[in-house]
Amino acid sequence: MTRTYDQGPHSRAVWESAAATIREIEGLEFLDQLASGDLDPRAFVQYILQDGLYLEGYAKAMSLLAAKAPDPEQGRFWNRSAADAVAVEQGMHAHLLADERLAPATAELAPNGQAQPSPTTLGYVSYLIAIVATEPYEVGVTAVLPCFWVYAHMGKKLVARAGDLTDNPYAPWVQAYDSAEFDASVDEAVALFERCAEGTTEAVRARMTDAFGQAMLYELHFWATAARFQDWSV
Repeated sequence: MTRTYDQGPHSRAVWESAAATIREIEGLEFLDQLASGDLDPRAFVQYILQDGLYLEGYAKAMSLLAAKAPDPEQGRFWNRSAADAVAVEQGMHAHLLADERLAPATAELAPNGQAQPSPTTLGYVSYLIAIVATEPYEVGVTAVLPCFWVYAHMGKKLVARAGDLTDNPYAPWVQAYDSAEFDASVDEAVALFERCAEGTTEAVRARMTDAFGQAMLYELHFWATAARFQDWSV
């Protein structure tokens, strides 16, 4: 049985509102090939490089949320999550990119150790920061939630698909999002969303649903464009 993360009626409803996008994510060839280990190393390296750039912006969005949080408990959660996004996940990225099987693609795609944000990466980060900075706190919480929730959801799905990961070069990534520690952070983020939705108006809840749907679409396109090497070419 698939693990669910909803913490009440509002989180259950917002997840169901994005069901069509979630099905598209579940069917991505990019993720299937990650689970099987057959993904082109260049596509994986491109994804990891873009994810590193995304995480920098994501951490900024969560730091802004921490500053707007209505109580210290919520502020501490967002500050801790921002720090983890940079330290823990970027540490995993460095470990993955050091794999000799990925080294040639890394040298090709980031010859100076730098990568340029793709249009999707820049769009997603800009969207999150704009929503957190200009919308009510509750809407900002919702905008950052899909990154927590869909990674945990797909972590479970991909581990189940992958089976034996012994020779899979992408095993650390596949397993990272199927852990008790990550589940706990997702549960806390969804619980904060549930509290926000319960305590606000119908009008704000509608904006929260819109933000969740838009961010989930960005999650879909972020993975889908990795294998296409999206850039700024005309």
